Amino acid sequence: MSETAKLLYQGNAYELPLIHGTEGENAIDIRNLRNQTGLIAFDPGLGNTGSCESAITFIDGEKGILRYRGISLDALQNHPNFVEVALLLMFGKLPGKAQYQRFSTSLTNNANLDEDMKHHFAGFPRSAPPMAVLSAMISTLSCFHPEFLELEDATQVERAAARLISKVRTLAAYAYRRSLGLPYNYPDPTLPYVSNFLHMMFSEPYRQYSIDEDVVAALNMVLILHADHEQNCSTSTVRMVGSSGANLFASCAAGVSALWGPLHGGANMAVIEMLEAIHKGNMTAQEYVALAKDRDSPVRLMGFGHRVYRNFDPRATILREVSEKLLQRMGRKDPLLSIARKLEEIALQDSYFIDRKLYPNVDFYSGIILRAIGIPTNMFTVIFAIGRLPGWIAHWYEQKRQSDGKIWRPRQVYAGNRQSAYTARTERGW
Repeated sequence: MSETAKLLYQGNAYELPLIHGTEGENAIDIRNLRNQTGLIAFDPGLGNTGSCESAITFIDGEKGILRYRGISLDALQNHPNFVEVALLLMFGKLPGKAQYQRFSTSLTNNANLDEDMKHHFAGFPRSAPPMAVLSAMISTLSCFHPEFLELEDATQVERAAARLISKVRTLAAYAYRRSLGLPYNYPDPTLPYVSNFLHMMFSEPYRQYSIDEDVVAALNMVLILHADHEQNCSTSTVRMVGSSGANLFASCAAGVSALWGPLHGGANMAVIEMLEAIHKGNMTAQEYVALAKDRDSPVRLMGFGHRVYRNFDPRATILREVSEKLLQRMGRKDPLLSIARKLEEIALQDSYFIDRKLYPNVDFYSGIILRAIGIPTNMFTVIFAIGRLPGWIAHWYEQKRQSDGKIWRPRQVYAGNRQSAYTARTERGW
């Protein structure tokens, strides 16, 4: 007999099935709760609600563990390859040589945008937020690739994924160049994925961008560490939209919009702004921490704490090492990195932060790396979106293959007026 939980309500006992995850996570199955009892579960923010079963990413927030398809981040660190990790997430295992070469060739062949899409870029003001442009242009891609609006098998999904993952970097680079009034750089078919993106961002007609392998490795790692993170806001948005039967382009465009929020993808921008404020204000790290601890102060210590992790964010551990090595190899001494290290040192020894489990998260160091590469602050969240796209595709595809096929439709607890009378206009001063 399967294990159950018992709910007692109004003198009646109800047996609710338990679901067991492979990593020891247990859940009460309440799919029939309303039909059986008339009750619904109330969970604002959905922090205790399992919206799906997934085999893509595992997080243990108490132990600071993050694995992609069972593979730890440490195993991906020595030879960072974003394309390899994208295939792992989307199709369940590390690619063989033939699959990797096929997908890489498809990325190269599909990096260009239809020339007519340039007219769409011209329609945006140069001051347009890059995330707004990116979301709109991903939706626009569906108009140029209607053959991928209906995906029925793994081959079609792979072809569609290659187009999206390839073109998203072109869209991002074009949006950046457009904002500065610079000419667009066409993709270079001789360059691998990350190098090609850097070329499209920074090459000039009279000066080709010099590819630095240390920069390429660092950016690969940034993208890898952002590639998926379980049922976060943007991924849940992709699943929500996809549950309606919406196509892959529309679902991922919605994910970009969700990621745009300052409480989600915009957090690394806030970290850089905080570090710059400390530096320009000639404050010490100690003085800033004291303000952050003051209840009457509006100051917040950005880049610390996480909704899931109650221990050190494993992504932050890796990016701290990456940022230090990159700046050392580039021969730069970024005062913001020194401030960041001092803030981390203070917070990790202060009971105020230890008791509240406020440890550095991935946003604390990713912005320093992007800044060193030369990527402007308003493009940070776009880089996040490029990295997260394989995860969104993986979840969209996983959900499409799951058997229940139900559209997501959360319930609510209504707290408004009870039945009210209509008041005539004459009685309302018309």
